[in-house]
Amino acid sequence: MEHGAQSFDPAFAELYDELRRIAVACLRKERAGHTLQPTALVHEAWLRLSGLNRIEWQNRAQILGVAAQMMRQILVSYARRRIAEKRCWPSAPMELPAVTAGEAEVCDALAVHEALVRLEEAHPGPARLMELRFFGGLTEIECAEYLRLSRTTVQRQYSFARAWLLREMGNAN
Repeated sequence: MEHGAQSFDPAFAELYDELRRIAVACLRKERAGHTLQPTALVHEAWLRLSGLNRIEWQNRAQILGVAAQMMRQILVSYARRRIAEKRCWPSAPMELPAVTAGEAEVCDALAVHEALVRLEEAHPGPARLMELRFFGGLTEIECAEYLRLSRTTVQRQYSFARAWLLREMGNAN
């Protein structure tokens, strides 16, 4: 099989638009002023996916599930690089943006990632589901298909994971 984007089935190329939609949604959840653009996030995820030419893709949900993991890794790496760059600059007072009730859904990828790592230690299933929903933009049905769970189980695990993360991140009401 040829390496790179040409190795994909033409149907796979149609997922590019879906990946772009997911990237836009992921970045909408980020803090204001985030400098990573959706196109850059999609292209990086696309490059990583194209390097996985030994995988026999079973369905769209599987591809989007893997893309969710990749987008999470990319956003976390990007956030860590930005933090490292800030440490290199002379100290300057930095203010954290105030979070209003309307902005409760907005958070940065690194904070979500760190909370997900803690959730993974205690509850790996709900953590994986949250990764698929938050970073991958998968629907309940797509998550159920990808994880081979019933929709009811997905709903229950998602509710648990969301409540756990909100509490863990200090945003619970």
